[in-house]
Amino acid sequence: MTDPHALPDGPYGFVGLGNIGAPMAQRMVEWPPGLVVCDLDPERVAPLRDAGASVAESAREVGRTCSAVSIMVLDDRQVRSVVGELLETLPVGAVVGVHSTIEVDTAVELAELAATAGVRVVDAPVSGGFIGAAEGRLAVLAGGDETAIDAVRPAWSTFADLVIRFGPVGSGTVAKLARNLLHFVAFTAASEAQTLAEAAGVDLTDLSRVVRHSDAVTGGPGSIMLRRNTEPLAPGDDWYETMRHVRTLGEKDLDLALAQAETLGLELPLARLARERLAGGLGVPHES
Repeated sequence: MTDPHALPDGPYGFVGLGNIGAPMAQRMVEWPPGLVVCDLDPERVAPLRDAGASVAESAREVGRTCSAVSIMVLDDRQVRSVVGELLETLPVGAVVGVHSTIEVDTAVELAELAATAGVRVVDAPVSGGFIGAAEGRLAVLAGGDETAIDAVRPAWSTFADLVIRFGPVGSGTVAKLARNLLHFVAFTAASEAQTLAEAAGVDLTDLSRVVRHSDAVTGGPGSIMLRRNTEPLAPGDDWYETMRHVRTLGEKDLDLALAQAETLGLELPLARLARERLAGGLGVPHES
């Protein structure tokens, strides 16, 4: 009996060969039974053609020959356009993975639209950037039908060494937004740290070496993401004493940094906010 959730026969399609899409597709060149790529810029297509991929002139053409397609274009408008073209030609049962970071509502709407044509759309943004794509070490944060994700998981393993399904369509995008929230808030905190260091005459290049070294050892901010929910921890919980220890060290060091900033005449708003919210964020608020 034919598995109704299996992919129809056909090569894999890849639309969008930008800074991350190109190395993702490059890692799929030898994927059997073939790779079909598409991008509006001929210069982006050429290296993939030279490596052995077939080239399509449009997303519609990709849909005529492929049973699964990855999309890695710029924004919601482009994703909508590509999915619209694909739905004109993709076979029933095909899977479309949207790797672009888009709005949650867009992912849900496109999945509902595709379902009317018997096509399964999953939101599957990636984390790891150009380096992760080039090394095949991306993380895929997927939302959608579990059987659809499982059907393309072997293909995605060419460019990702971690594929996690977070739930229904849209949940992958929410997870990616949360991950990037941490990323860019941390970047902003890094700028505050550099401001404090520079004002005190600390060499920023040497400081950056220390930060990268210690984060590689400890795991950085992700190392405290150990709880199953954001409720306060109860005494006796496995993580309670660990988080209390982190709270004690964190509050002490934030107090010292803020005192030094005051001496130097600096205002560090993120540091002050962190001092206010660290305990609660760790799940070990101070008793009132």
